[in-house]
Amino acid sequence: MTTVRTPPPTLPVRQRTQIPGNGISPLLDRLAAERATGVLMRDGGMLHLSGGQLVYAESPATPGLDALLIARGALDEEGWREAIAQAGPLRQVGRFLVDSGRIGQGALELCHLGALYDAAYFVLGPSGAPARFRYGEAHWLGPVRPVPVAAVARETLRRRELLHRIWPDPATDRDPLVRTGLPAGPAVTSRQRAVLERINGLRTAADISRALGRPAFHTLVDLRRLAAAGLVAAPAAVPAPVARATVPAPLAPAPARATVSAPAAETPVPAAQQAPFADPHITFLKRLRDALEAL
Repeated sequence: MTTVRTPPPTLPVRQRTQIPGNGISPLLDRLAAERATGVLMRDGGMLHLSGGQLVYAESPATPGLDALLIARGALDEEGWREAIAQAGPLRQVGRFLVDSGRIGQGALELCHLGALYDAAYFVLGPSGAPARFRYGEAHWLGPVRPVPVAAVARETLRRRELLHRIWPDPATDRDPLVRTGLPAGPAVTSRQRAVLERINGLRTAADISRALGRPAFHTLVDLRRLAAAGLVAAPAAVPAPVARATVPAPLAPAPARATVSAPAAETPVPAAQQAPFADPHITFLKRLRDALEAL
């Protein structure tokens, strides 16, 4: 008699819960999973959440929504101050701007998303300081277009990779820069030229962004492209002008002797003592070599 064995039932496969955020900030991932509302404070700024989604971001490294709206001519300073005064305590500034006809809904959403992603890039930057979260605090702008945490995390990582591909040295993002003296060729765009004209050895990328009324990340892209072209650099990376070595003046003639010798030839300067020629093209090629090696 043949015994038929019934196969054991298939055990259910437990689905692993995917927490959004790609690990860029574990605390932010947890807040998104629990649909928290409040403000996350980090070294680079603050992220405002509502129901686990991002509704606003602000950082001292980038212009705020008001600066972007005013720089684009979508709103004047008086209209912004009135909106803050009347709708700020109600946490409905965005709604007030649209309902009063000062700005269209589409224009507000576009500028809001640009400001949010721009500031979030700096807030989510690497930091060794602990982050803090204050529950229940709503932002004065009010709901405009909430953004999932996972989308902001992906965009932040994409922007990091983009900057690294352009120029791997992050010093251009935080340090004041100087111009190397190389002429800006026709490949420099008008946007890059506007950034280049504001480099004076004192302004940082954040200073230039505020002066131009542009998102700070766009300025980082322009600065790294200018650095890759050898047009800007940190002050320490720019070679100082070196004076050429000169032949010392001949000493006073010795007292006349009985024998007359042939006149001595001019003493040559040893090659090791001659100053190298600081060719700016060589500096650019060395920086290009370093970037290719880093990639």
